[in-house]
Amino acid sequence: MSSSQPGGITRRFLPHSRLGAPALLIAGFLGLAVVIVLTVWGQSIAGFDPGKQNLTDRLLPPGADGHLLGTDKLGKDIFARVAAGFRWSIPVALLATAISASIGTTIGVIAGWNEGWIRSSLSRFMEVAISFPYLVLAVAIIGVVGRGFFALSLSLGLVAWVSFARVIYAETRRVKEREYVMAARLMGMGALRIILTYIGRGIRPTLVVMCAFIFADLLVAEAGLSFLGLGASLRDPTWGNMLSDSRINLFEAPWMMYGPASAVILTVLTANMIGDGLLQYWGRGTHQQ
Repeated sequence: MSSSQPGGITRRFLPHSRLGAPALLIAGFLGLAVVIVLTVWGQSIAGFDPGKQNLTDRLLPPGADGHLLGTDKLGKDIFARVAAGFRWSIPVALLATAISASIGTTIGVIAGWNEGWIRSSLSRFMEVAISFPYLVLAVAIIGVVGRGFFALSLSLGLVAWVSFARVIYAETRRVKEREYVMAARLMGMGALRIILTYIGRGIRPTLVVMCAFIFADLLVAEAGLSFLGLGASLRDPTWGNMLSDSRINLFEAPWMMYGPASAVILTVLTANMIGDGLLQYWGRGTHQQ
């Protein structure tokens, strides 16, 4: 996943930017505030029911008859549907991130802490898992478990864990060699207690940053699967479904695409700026130590 690389999205869109951690974090948290406002109060701001059809108002341009972003081919308010999409796409990506983080962190810590055949076996398992294209694997899982909110979250979570596992594996091996961990082992402290305290504390910053980047990846993956008709139900107001519907009237009503595309870009950039800002902030602190 390309955006799981530190700062991938922000540096792709801002290749000449020299934004430091404070600027990135301020911009990221401002974007987060906008996302929260649109998620909680977006439909109230729109003033329309996202599922209500009105064929007399079909394909109205932005601003016509109180429709801020216009209407679609069935007369549904686009702004209301985009706001409803925040309540679908973001929870899907959050739940998928939590699933993948739980699986990947567990496997990564076990592989990094242990020696011998356990480390070798889990390392080979991670190498095999990362060799599969994750979207193709997600489509296969969806074909088995079906479509819908929880099925899509589970499918994405089960294919994204390897990104967490590889990074946490390396971080666990690094933290394991710290003096305070070695001292705890010499004092006879149990492995589980060391992992839950010292190792967990040491990998926490990396885990938080990884969650921000992987969340952005999974949000795009969810929109892509819904765009292809493989994610959410066609009646759900998701950004992927809206982008798919906009293809039919792309030249007649291009504004049908602007709303969901802007929502995806806003949320992905917000997550990546927060992740990149935290990466720079914590990385600088580690370097100074």
